[in-house]
Amino acid sequence: MLSIYKRVLGKNFDRLHPMLQKRYDLPDGSAFEATGTMKEIKGGPRWLYPLFRLGVNWKLLFPERGNNIPFSITNTARLGKNSESQIHWERIFHFGSTKRYFNALMSLDETRLVIKDYLGEPPLVYSDLAFEVSDDGSLTIHSLNQRLVLGKVELPLPKPLQGLATVTERYDEADAVYRISVNVRNPLIGHVFSYEGEFVQNA
Repeated sequence: MLSIYKRVLGKNFDRLHPMLQKRYDLPDGSAFEATGTMKEIKGGPRWLYPLFRLGVNWKLLFPERGNNIPFSITNTARLGKNSESQIHWERIFHFGSTKRYFNALMSLDETRLVIKDYLGEPPLVYSDLAFEVSDDGSLTIHSLNQRLVLGKVELPLPKPLQGLATVTERYDEADAVYRISVNVRNPLIGHVFSYEGEFVQNA
């Protein structure tokens, strides 16, 4: 079966840089593993610190910030309930001997043609994701409607409480690395969380 990303992008998948096609062509049972460095990890207002500290319990948020942070990512394609194709995202940030996670589980909404993104383990936040391909072959991901996940109950989050993410990923041929930028903003607060850096696929 085709990767959920190939299915959501359709013909636009072929417009991605070939290395991004390789990265996101994840049929069931396959995996993408990479390591790299986040050049900068920034947070928003200091009064949000308790929220980020609490998020550690769900492998979702973390309070640490810094520069040149070692990073690893593993995307694993697997079958979930009812044979649904899923991609598990494990993102690990290494602050010295401390590991911090930003994990998620994605699948495809066949009807609406959006990616369903459950953030955290166990999931705490749900978000619809829209995927776009730019003329230069880079990929941009936008979060849309979000819900708070409380076990089997999912409550719509009002816009003022949402953390809306924009992710840009491209392949730098000159340096032979993937480059990524993630920016999370709130309509009221502004900047909440961001990181940018680079990584290479493990041999």
